[in-house]
Amino acid sequence: MKFEKTHSDPLSSARCGVLHTDHGDIRTPIFMPVGTVGSVKGVYHRDLKEDINAEIILGNTYHLYLRPGLDILRKAGGLHKFENWDRPILTDSGGFQVFSLSPIRKLTPDGCTFQSHIDGSRHTFTPENNVDTQRIIGADIMMALDECCPGDADHAYARKSLNLTKSWLERYDKRFRETEPLYGYSQCYFPIVQGCVYPDLRKEAVDHAVQFDADGYAIGGLAVGEPTEKMYEMLELVCPLLPADRPRYLMGVGTPANILEGIARGVDMFDCVMPTRNGRNGMIFTWNGIMNMRNEKWKDDFSELDPLGTSFVDHTYTKAYLRHLFISGEMFAGMLASEHNLAFYLDLVRQARAHIEAGDFAAWKEAAVAKITKRL
Repeated sequence: MKFEKTHSDPLSSARCGVLHTDHGDIRTPIFMPVGTVGSVKGVYHRDLKEDINAEIILGNTYHLYLRPGLDILRKAGGLHKFENWDRPILTDSGGFQVFSLSPIRKLTPDGCTFQSHIDGSRHTFTPENNVDTQRIIGADIMMALDECCPGDADHAYARKSLNLTKSWLERYDKRFRETEPLYGYSQCYFPIVQGCVYPDLRKEAVDHAVQFDADGYAIGGLAVGEPTEKMYEMLELVCPLLPADRPRYLMGVGTPANILEGIARGVDMFDCVMPTRNGRNGMIFTWNGIMNMRNEKWKDDFSELDPLGTSFVDHTYTKAYLRHLFISGEMFAGMLASEHNLAFYLDLVRQARAHIEAGDFAAWKEAAVAKITKRL
């Protein structure tokens, strides 16, 4: 994988680039729809490609490991063939899910033992078998196994957590370099920079991670309970310390405003379940602001969902119709809302790229954030 930086904004740290992979090029800044178990919930792959134009999607190691399982994925020839997706895929290591979903878990220097949220069976992730698992899944971009430290952790816990993540990264890197891709195309991995909200720990995490000369770097442990201002403070600290010729991925973030603020601070890649999860619950993101489609005010509003947007959904279905679907409990409501929100998120990063290239991103971002955060 190779990252090529193409433009920089003169008044912020925003930048554009192209991430070259064997499954296609990814233009950055980019938002990556989350396809946890091998699908982006409620959205056809056809629409992801043709209407939303997603250049990369995610899968999750924890969920795919448990179901359908590694035997099925290996027999299928990897996740790309299993889900019939011929563009790039990124997989999270599953560390966050182990710590957030498993009712019983135990961390040791060797790895993490956890209980399946599906059937209660016990499993262990080590850095070594996590590499092997992601090799079988076959993602273009793999994430190193880490512990996701809670955002409100004290310094002592964050220090202990970072030490564990660092030791796991050393073993993960060794295993990665000892093994080869299984399906005839290249794979890379990103170390994850942890350290909670403590500048000294974040700096230490960066210093350690960059020693491995990886193809890109992820920033984890943000948007997990800490104040938003702290997240931005950590990005302002971390991004300039990471190599300028490698992509920077902010994991699990976030709102449209978070994404624009992250871009302004030098982040290249984002993912979040918000556009689909919130969409299924009736929240619509638009260039004019945020709508709750269950509100009665949309009952007889026959205007487009987002006249300023570019999604085909905007120009086909009205606010009144989408509200009717939600009130009626029709599953089509969640599908339309998910597709609209993903189209909005992808339009958001496309517009950001255009303004970075034009050299006026900083001013545009301030005006855009004021509009898209309004409650309508």
